[in-house]
Amino acid sequence: MNVDLLRRLCETPGVPGREERVRALIEAEVKGLFDEVRTDPMGSLICVRRPTRQPGRGSKPLRVMLACHMDEIGFYVRHVDEKGFVWLNAAGGFDTRNLFARRVLVCAEKGDLLGVMNPGGKPIHISSPEDRKKIPEVSEFYVDLGLPADQVRKTVRIGDMVVLHEPFIEVGDAFVSKAMDNRVACWLGIEAVRQVAGAKKARGKGAGGGHACEIHCVFTVQEEVGLRGAMTSAYTVKPDIGVGIDTTLCCDTPGVPETERVTRQGDGVAITVMDSSVIASYDLVQQFEAIAKKNRIPHQRSILGRGGTDTAALQKAGSGAKAITISVGTRYIHTVTEMVHRTDLEAARNLLAAYLAAV
Repeated sequence: MNVDLLRRLCETPGVPGREERVRALIEAEVKGLFDEVRTDPMGSLICVRRPTRQPGRGSKPLRVMLACHMDEIGFYVRHVDEKGFVWLNAAGGFDTRNLFARRVLVCAEKGDLLGVMNPGGKPIHISSPEDRKKIPEVSEFYVDLGLPADQVRKTVRIGDMVVLHEPFIEVGDAFVSKAMDNRVACWLGIEAVRQVAGAKKARGKGAGGGHACEIHCVFTVQEEVGLRGAMTSAYTVKPDIGVGIDTTLCCDTPGVPETERVTRQGDGVAITVMDSSVIASYDLVQQFEAIAKKNRIPHQRSILGRGGTDTAALQKAGSGAKAITISVGTRYIHTVTEMVHRTDLEAARNLLAAYLAAV
């Protein structure tokens, strides 16, 4: 399992609209894996792998689009005050209860700067009980760079990207990072196609295998602020089948009712029937489930009551497409401790590879 790739993906900064570092990493990683690699006007990376075997007699290759969004939730600098404190505008959805006392990285044009983020207000020693009950808004958080004000004002500009700064770690049988959502999908897109390509190579020339579909693996931009890159790239690709790849809630943890867990960690890849933005094509749900059973890949069905993915854009763009979401259950999502289980990650890769080889 290529853990180093997942680590590099997770630790590379890339908020909505500023995915260029992640895109560069992926472009270097997939060199030679695809027949065509191009960047569209919005910044999504479209990677095309043509069929390596003939489809059924008289039929054209299915065009399958895998949508793997590159962006992570983060911030933009909106103001630098006279004391050198940096104020933020959110790019993506945050629960501010998880933002207290965080280390951040301010990505300025002249280099990245480490800082700490806190909300304005009194520390616990001098605050009142009422002060301590208040949950601040994102607009109340600022970054302290530990530098003189004039140096900060010369270095940091409005519009600079800011990300939470935490290392990728392994915890037992799980991986933890601040950007599993959605570098997990970027990893899956690369590794699933690599697995299909490797299976063909291992069988040798003329030995069969490979894939009869045309694979469009698209690393999309700005999903966290409205599925924007997936929509424009889907209009370009015009897929027959759209597969959104993402993380999803895994609330099998204390304090959450059993009926609201969405997925259970370690039970395998999630075949998502619906969320608040899309209802999957049911024949695709059945097809993916049949492939999982045939290949003994651990899997589970899931429904997400609130939240959406790139799949909605794939389904609705142009004349539309059959679409489904393949997810990896993630504990503590949209925090710096997003946790995915090794079993679920491997199952998602194996299911995607098996599907691409089967259609």
